[in-house]
Amino acid sequence: MKVIRKDGSIVERKFEELEGREAFWHTSAHVLAQAVKRLYPTTKCAIGPSVEQGFYYDFEFDFNFTAEHLQKVEDMMKAIIEESLVLQQFILNREEAIHYLKKKGEPYKLEILNELPIDAKISFFEQGEFVDLCSGPHLSNVSYIKALKLIQVAGAYWRGKEDNKMLTRIYGISFPKKHDLEVYLKQQEEAKLRDHRKLGKELELFTFMEEGPGFPFFLPKGMVIKNLLLDYWRKLHEREGYVEISTPMMLNRNLWETSGHWDHYKENMYQTKIDDEIYAIKPMNCPGGMLVYGSKPRSYKELPLRFGELGLVHRHEKSGQLHGLMRVRCFTQDDAHLFMTEEQIKDEIKGVVRLIDEVYKKFGFTYHVELSTRPENSIGSLEDWEIATDALKMALEEMELPYLINEGDGAFYGPKIDFHLKDSIGRTWQCGSIQLDFQLPLRFGIEYIGADGEAHRPIMIHRVIFGSIERFFGILIEHYAGRFPTWLAPVQVKILTVSEQFNDYAQDILMELKQQGIRVSLDSRSEKLGYKVREARLDKIPYVLIIGQMEMENKQVSVWNREEGDLGGYVVEDLISLIKKENV
Repeated sequence: MKVIRKDGSIVERKFEELEGREAFWHTSAHVLAQAVKRLYPTTKCAIGPSVEQGFYYDFEFDFNFTAEHLQKVEDMMKAIIEESLVLQQFILNREEAIHYLKKKGEPYKLEILNELPIDAKISFFEQGEFVDLCSGPHLSNVSYIKALKLIQVAGAYWRGKEDNKMLTRIYGISFPKKHDLEVYLKQQEEAKLRDHRKLGKELELFTFMEEGPGFPFFLPKGMVIKNLLLDYWRKLHEREGYVEISTPMMLNRNLWETSGHWDHYKENMYQTKIDDEIYAIKPMNCPGGMLVYGSKPRSYKELPLRFGELGLVHRHEKSGQLHGLMRVRCFTQDDAHLFMTEEQIKDEIKGVVRLIDEVYKKFGFTYHVELSTRPENSIGSLEDWEIATDALKMALEEMELPYLINEGDGAFYGPKIDFHLKDSIGRTWQCGSIQLDFQLPLRFGIEYIGADGEAHRPIMIHRVIFGSIERFFGILIEHYAGRFPTWLAPVQVKILTVSEQFNDYAQDILMELKQQGIRVSLDSRSEKLGYKVREARLDKIPYVLIIGQMEMENKQVSVWNREEGDLGGYVVEDLISLIKKENV
């Protein structure tokens, strides 16, 4: 399909590519606005971007918009697509654009326009009778959209500020094939059953309290899983030559000014005063890592130097953006910061890619890789950007790892590789990331002494695998539908007694399993066995052991496995061997 870029150039892109999806869903948002304006001409249009899954558009209606109106809008969108309207970009100067938008009666667009530079050339996109202030990208024709569904109506403050007017936000999804929409809708139904917020409550893994919105409380079973994830992370990193550090949760304003966060991220940082000096709770671990590197002179003989940190960070997310463990206000980030020479870049990237691949395979994820290149607001020399981007490309190509290129979507300080996981029901999640950074070492003035005896600037990699432990935990709950593999299950074995007379034997089995490091619990209540079995299955326990007269006489246990059903009688030693094989 043909995509019109922001600069007006036209390129061929697939829906599977980020640039293609962004243009596809952005165009779908314009079709949504066109349908609304056809049906309700007095409506005011605000913004309509593409998002991670689909698109939305914000409107100011002069009536109460309901589900009945939503279906009419969807029908009108389909009629517009049948018209095969061509999209065209045109440019106006500031004065012409202001006159045009005043004539159209679009106050929100005028507000956006007034924030653009005085000398900016203002981009509009036109399709049929509908024109929108927009820089793109867009499809060249609406007819590429073959299937769509309007999903939800919600309220949204203009610009996300609570003192602004509440607008109506309409969410939608669209695809180039009808089959893709059918798959998506089935996936959404399955996702409801796997919702980590629902399962997290039922399985007693985590909760949220009114006293701290957006701040998760991990319950005992949830802490077992969280600690297993952290233990696994630590073992891998020790094996790979990382050293673990821990940096303070709160540091003074000067540090955040040096790092650039004060200018670019201050609104999302919690702040306080200590001894009349402003401090901020860290939203990221990177600046602390820079201070550790700079805490003593460094030699080229120490490089590459790999710092790992499981750092608790805090970000002031808006209440409307919070979503279970997926979007919280505090989380543990599994950061690593690698310092190296230019010659070491490629090998270090390959080492990180191998590590990420190993971790995702451990949890049963497949993934695809995207390489994001220099954005418009980048800092640093073109030469640095070329070196960094070429190093990322060469590493991926030498590993024969296919990748998509996202033009202009890199971080402002360097290109990056993103890993997009695919879970058991086909959804994708962006978790792992490798970012090359020439700029933060420059800002902090860190150096190493080279073989020539001169001072040199190291190159830095920012890298996460889980991303956020909390978010990764939420993804795992939904990926496994709460049925955690045995090595990760908070309770691996549950012992059920047929009656109280078998409690002593059950206690002996309990202690023997515990001594072997197996996470086990005992249900010796005087409830009917069928009730206890159903409860254990609802708790999604991997192994359920039943103890009655026959088991006690034969010095065995009857074993039921969550995946395979009834396994029959086992002596305890054989059961322990079976479980330990799954704990690897």
